[in-house]
Amino acid sequence: MTGPATARPVPIPHPRRHVDEGEYQAWVGAHVPQLPAQWVRMDAYRRFVERWPDLETWFAEPLPVRLGFVGEGMRSNGRTDSHRASGYLVYLSLVKGIGLDFEFLLARKYPRLLDRRGGSAGLGVDLALFEQWVARLTELGHSPAKSHSSLIWCLGRLMLYRGDPDLTSITVADLFEFGSAIRAFAAREDFNALRRALFPNGQFLDGPDANRGFFRAQLANLHATHVLLYNVGQVTVAPRIGTRTIEDWTDHLLPEPCPPKIREVIERYLQLRLDAKLDRPQTVHHARQALRRLVNWLGAHHPEITSLAQLDRATIEEYMRWLPSCPSQHTGQPLTTTTVKHELNAIAGFCRDTAVWEWAEVPGRPLLTSRDTPRRPESIPRYLPQHELDAIMTAIEDLTDPLQRAALLLLRWSGARRDEIRRLTWDCLDTYPGGHPRLRIPVGKGHTERIVPLHPDAAAALENAIGLARAQRSIARIDEVTGRRVDYVFVRRGKLLSVKTLFDEAFRTVCGATGLVDDRGSPTVSAHRLRHTLGTQLAEGGARIQTIMAVLGHRSATMSMIYSRISDPEIRRQYETALADGHRIAGPAADALLHDALDDATVDWLKTNFLKTELELGHCLRLPAEGPCECDLMLTCPKFLTTSEYAPRIRARLATEQVLIDDARSRGWDREVERHEATCRRLQHLLDDLDDGEAQ
Repeated sequence: MTGPATARPVPIPHPRRHVDEGEYQAWVGAHVPQLPAQWVRMDAYRRFVERWPDLETWFAEPLPVRLGFVGEGMRSNGRTDSHRASGYLVYLSLVKGIGLDFEFLLARKYPRLLDRRGGSAGLGVDLALFEQWVARLTELGHSPAKSHSSLIWCLGRLMLYRGDPDLTSITVADLFEFGSAIRAFAAREDFNALRRALFPNGQFLDGPDANRGFFRAQLANLHATHVLLYNVGQVTVAPRIGTRTIEDWTDHLLPEPCPPKIREVIERYLQLRLDAKLDRPQTVHHARQALRRLVNWLGAHHPEITSLAQLDRATIEEYMRWLPSCPSQHTGQPLTTTTVKHELNAIAGFCRDTAVWEWAEVPGRPLLTSRDTPRRPESIPRYLPQHELDAIMTAIEDLTDPLQRAALLLLRWSGARRDEIRRLTWDCLDTYPGGHPRLRIPVGKGHTERIVPLHPDAAAALENAIGLARAQRSIARIDEVTGRRVDYVFVRRGKLLSVKTLFDEAFRTVCGATGLVDDRGSPTVSAHRLRHTLGTQLAEGGARIQTIMAVLGHRSATMSMIYSRISDPEIRRQYETALADGHRIAGPAADALLHDALDDATVDWLKTNFLKTELELGHCLRLPAEGPCECDLMLTCPKFLTTSEYAPRIRARLATEQVLIDDARSRGWDREVERHEATCRRLQHLLDDLDDGEAQ
């Protein structure tokens, strides 16, 4: 999230001064029906005005004084007259437009401000709209009681803060500002004393974790309000846990103190890549982490560097030597080779991009190249053994959460990545003409949509999840990758579920049920291995490289070939089909194969890479040590081999060459005629060799 889409409208300034007694008494007489209550209201008004004749003076006092916990005029109940003036202050805010500050509002209770039974008469609050919103939040999956209490707590204080009873005027900026105020209030040194005074009868539990409990409970109320306002279309910024703005996260991620010139240029760079959609949000996050680590290191080892323009190659080389020994924040172990590679690539990209853009306060030239990053070891995908897979699938079927169950089944049977599954939409499921389910996987890491067949069990679970999403009538969202407005499947309580909730927590439950945990209770396998398992099974089932690429969304055949390396039985089967099952062979390499003239290294390479040697008309047996072919004339290459399986292709190629000969002859291109005739003779020679072999 990039922060508020629109700033909070500047409220009309209202002078903060008291109203005349006659005016307030007329309002009280019209909207407070009981005479005793009217007398209490007016007595509190007179005492408050007598104690604070200048309202601005009251606003400037410390919070305990304004709350009536300390100060002059203390009564027998332990409160001053300021405490009794709550009704008058509500009147000043909602009727006269004098907004109250969040600090004061967080220390007071307003349980009946949005209640039809009393407290809201004459304040201009639309109670019918409030009740509609409670029903809408309940429809999104919140309990009725929680919906009511959360909205009363949050909306009432937002109205009093704005000095405006219009619920529809609350903006996303108000929500973010309220979130910051909650954090600041929970961090007060006198927090426990204030809360103890507010709950004198022991309702408030004192202790070191009291502020944390308040912090979490009130942010949950604010988050529920954000979810509601987003789903009714009043705010356009999607809710996120904690209701933080991008500015809040900036202070969290970059160290303090951080030189202003360094902070400004890094935030500008990351915000540009995010706003212009030059990178996926996850990529921007990784770049931020890499630049943050560099800034931390500079602050510790080179405090004299206050601008990235001072960076030079010698400093970067020193950082490169230190980075592999840096401990990970998660494991405490040195960073892995993959992490080092990604972080150096991110720094190199920052230097390269800002140099091309001619920004100030940056190195202005590339300081790293691709040769500066370590080579990542290429490992075989960790597929699940069959006995572990069977146990995991049984545990997945036993999951009680239908969304988590559907997500893991899709991961098992579709081969989609976790974020791709999380972003599935209502229209993602249909069937092939024969009735078999198929899944449309959204644009993800590969930047392209794809359609894959889906197991019926996964299709049934997904169909149930789609039904649950439709029942919520959650508002359509702007997809962060495509920019289109879509209806997501994996939505609960009006918000899109996170990868952590859908996969990490669910798979932790699954691993606990199957015993796949270590001595600390952490899973010994990851959910992503279900994707690797599908790729391995496709390869072992005889799927072609193109099929594996299409299902798993690989952009490079090299990635899919990794799964073929695992499936040794399939390589052996295809090798034996081509060479050991009676097929006749032809080509310059045929004699060497037939007479066992190939050395052991060549035979070993052939067994391992035979699937990758296929050409249009046969196979090329040129070893990697011999370098790439120098031309396309595979028909005369001594490493070329073909079999009778390719005879139809050779005949088709022969016909094509004849057409080319006729065309070249009609144009008078004698040299082209000669070249195509030579190719025809070579093709015919291959066919003769194959025919001769079959006739023997």
